[in-house]
Amino acid sequence: MAPTTKDPKANGKQSEDDAAIKKAKDEYKSLKSPWTLNPRRFVLNAVVPGLAALTLWWQQPSGLTAPPTALRNCLDNVCAGAEECVRYPGRGHDNDYFQWSAPFNLERVVRPAAVVRPKDAEQVAAFVQCAAKNKVKVQARSGGHSYANYGLGADGSLSIDLTNLRYVILDEKTWHAKIGSGSLLGDIDDLLDRKPGRRVFPHGVCPSVGIGGHATIGGLGPSSRMWGATLDHVLEVEVVIANGSIIRASETQNQDLFWAIRGAGAGFGIVTEFVMSTVEKPETTLHFTYRTPYTEPNNIVTQFQAWQALVADPKLDHRIGTEFTLDTDGSKITATWFGTKDEFNKSGIAAKLGLKLTPVEARWVNTKRWQIENAKLLLSDIPIKFNSRSLGFTAQDLLTKNTTRQLIDMINQNSLQSSYRWFAIFDATGGKVAEPAMNSTAYAHRDKVMFYQSYMYNLNYNLTVDQNDLIDDIHDIVLPSVPPGRRTTYPGYIDPSLKDPQQAYWGSNLPRLQQIKADWDADDVFQNPQSVRPLKK
Repeated sequence: MAPTTKDPKANGKQSEDDAAIKKAKDEYKSLKSPWTLNPRRFVLNAVVPGLAALTLWWQQPSGLTAPPTALRNCLDNVCAGAEECVRYPGRGHDNDYFQWSAPFNLERVVRPAAVVRPKDAEQVAAFVQCAAKNKVKVQARSGGHSYANYGLGADGSLSIDLTNLRYVILDEKTWHAKIGSGSLLGDIDDLLDRKPGRRVFPHGVCPSVGIGGHATIGGLGPSSRMWGATLDHVLEVEVVIANGSIIRASETQNQDLFWAIRGAGAGFGIVTEFVMSTVEKPETTLHFTYRTPYTEPNNIVTQFQAWQALVADPKLDHRIGTEFTLDTDGSKITATWFGTKDEFNKSGIAAKLGLKLTPVEARWVNTKRWQIENAKLLLSDIPIKFNSRSLGFTAQDLLTKNTTRQLIDMINQNSLQSSYRWFAIFDATGGKVAEPAMNSTAYAHRDKVMFYQSYMYNLNYNLTVDQNDLIDDIHDIVLPSVPPGRRTTYPGYIDPSLKDPQQAYWGSNLPRLQQIKADWDADDVFQNPQSVRPLKK
């Protein structure tokens, strides 16, 4: 389908819109949250010398080569002498280049030909044109949390860092929010809290994740069962396409591109602005944690089977978001209830789990802090070496009691597991996420009731064979629960080891995605190792 190339600011209000964005960017810069202050750059400056793995990564400039002269000249012309605009590998740029291209996962180092930081959508478009003209692949980076560092693309790609596209503008009549695609989830929450209306939208827990990737692959979190995935709240996008045009896409214009961006965005363009619907947050919430040590394996098996049956129930109240976690110490059930204690007691959830629970009642902001603190035990902004596997489950693909027992016994019999840093999370989905049709957006997991991801990491050194074996052993036990034809997973839990990643991430929606890719980006300008490829003609 030919793009509708309507100028996104052709309504005569360009100066007014620009002024509003500038004001919103200034407000964003006033935030003092730790994730706003570029934690990865801080870590690289302050912590790298003491961490062996990071030091090894930092000391690898010898294999780097300067980008092609034509590409460099084009990028320099776009930057027009601006200081914080582009960095290259090679003399004079080494330190800044390594900071700008700092990976999230040190196990999979990527060396882009250049990293640019555009000031606005127009510069994004100009950089895309430079790359396309020089046959260089492009990827955008928002928060930089890709498990395989896909925001950096691949070796020799152009990485477009959206750090300067950070702002939140709330329309107090429609309660729609315009959000710059470089904005971080924690900052978006903080900025919405400053505005009237008690507005929020569902998203994941980690505050330093960027909206640019999160809202274009799915966006799952504790409130998703109640309000849907993040991408279900995307009403419109401003996006730079492969020929460098800046267009709008929504349900009324460039509909096929809009469909693809909501679930597979990295392969179709660079979103520079989202228009999001918001909801009013509840006055109070509950949260609880229930722990069981590995010295009680029978209880862990019983609790997992009860928890799994609970989340697989299509009648489960949408107001609960919950996870079942295994780690070095045992099992942990965590949950957030978006309602009152009386409503939770009437739900019967505690009885179905067979547990005596003591939920903590808290205001919204305190529950968010609790969720972030829980996430900090599992996720980090410090660049580390890690390996991860994942799988999605429908209500027909649950772990049997014998499989659960086998999993817990294997962990108990592994004498080294308690000295490792690892976890395996089973997180509930469904609810509001499951209501749209499977083909309503490119997101292809409406039928899932839970996802699992295992995660092994090491702060100082390379992952050992034994560490990777534990992750493989967990996966080998869990995998047979899902028949081969149904083995798919959430594209946010990137697994570079997948043999057919596109099928695993996008399932039945893949053929349509391949056709749209051929229509909009036949030369595959927007590419990472596992993105959608164009249909061959």
